[in-house]
Amino acid sequence: MFVMNYEQVIMSSDQKTSIRVSALMEAPVQAVWNFWTHPFHVLKWNQASDDWFTPYAENDLREGGKFLARMEARDGSMGFDFEGTYEKVVPHKEIVYSLADDRRIQVLFEEEGQATRVTEIFDAENENPVEMQEAGWQAILNNFKKYVEGRGDMQVLRFEKPIAASAAKVYQTLLSEPSYREWTSVFNPSSHFRGTWEKGSKILFAGIDEAGNIGGMVSRIRENIRDKFVSIEHLGSLKGEEEILSGPEVEGWAGSFENYAMIPQKEGTLLRVEMDSNEAFKSFFESTWPLALDKIKALSEA
Repeated sequence: MFVMNYEQVIMSSDQKTSIRVSALMEAPVQAVWNFWTHPFHVLKWNQASDDWFTPYAENDLREGGKFLARMEARDGSMGFDFEGTYEKVVPHKEIVYSLADDRRIQVLFEEEGQATRVTEIFDAENENPVEMQEAGWQAILNNFKKYVEGRGDMQVLRFEKPIAASAAKVYQTLLSEPSYREWTSVFNPSSHFRGTWEKGSKILFAGIDEAGNIGGMVSRIRENIRDKFVSIEHLGSLKGEEEILSGPEVEGWAGSFENYAMIPQKEGTLLRVEMDSNEAFKSFFESTWPLALDKIKALSEA
């Protein structure tokens, strides 16, 4: 069931126009809240159309905390930072935040049986027609609904490791040859990459399987902020020299993310890895990623 509710109200006290958009999604409120607030998920749904995307987001979800979502046109022609400060945070119920131009936005999460209604009420800006703003915000909310209801059994796995080295050294260890081969050898002894880590570029992650065949992933670098953040979007699978981008072999994996954040600390860097996984591969990643992080730590601190 998909319900949309458009409403515009003229506030008589200050003549501000308040716009309301709403959508009902078939998911429990705890899951909807997580998808709305976790930066890993925000990267996937925060766009009004396919020619825009969000390559980077950060979120300090508390009253007085700040958030930022970088929004860019896919053709590289333009981009902007959507950012603000939280005024009110009631988990699983309500968020209120203000933007730099003093506009306020209220987000409500209301349980309706097993479903959740998300409603946004926001002050309109003065540069664009109200109808255009309404349509744009509703499109993003519709995209959020589609993402929430399409997750299936995919879940986000998180792995962290404090490293007594600078973020620059950790970044170099992650991406440079031959250190990349060394730390990824825990996943496959012949693991390597083909391509570059430049934002927007295609990159292949490959290795030789037990039968002696080359396999791996066809991916794209969604974001690369030096010494800070790298986001990889997996597009399909590699079988020999064939790139498979559709069909049963990539169903569920196409569009999955693997993100690396290097967070400065007093005595070094916290490396945070977040990735999509289905239940079938969860135990494999939970056993191998800690070993990989140990290798990254040793290489970075050497």
